[in-house]
Amino acid sequence: MQAYEDLKVLVAEIEADISKAEGGNKAAGTRVRKQMQNIKQAAQGVRNSILEIRSVQ
Repeated sequence: MQAYEDLKVLVAEIEADISKAEGGNKAAGTRVRKQMQNIKQAAQGVRNSILEIRSVQ
């Protein structure tokens, strides 16, 4: 499922910025929050895809 693969990529991309944000880097914290919003939207896409698959069967 492509939507799930996209979600995994988004999570992997944010890893470095999370470490920087934990160290006190405010700009990295902003990037993390923005990327988390993208992850939230991607997760909703996965949920919708699963519901669509379920309703077809």
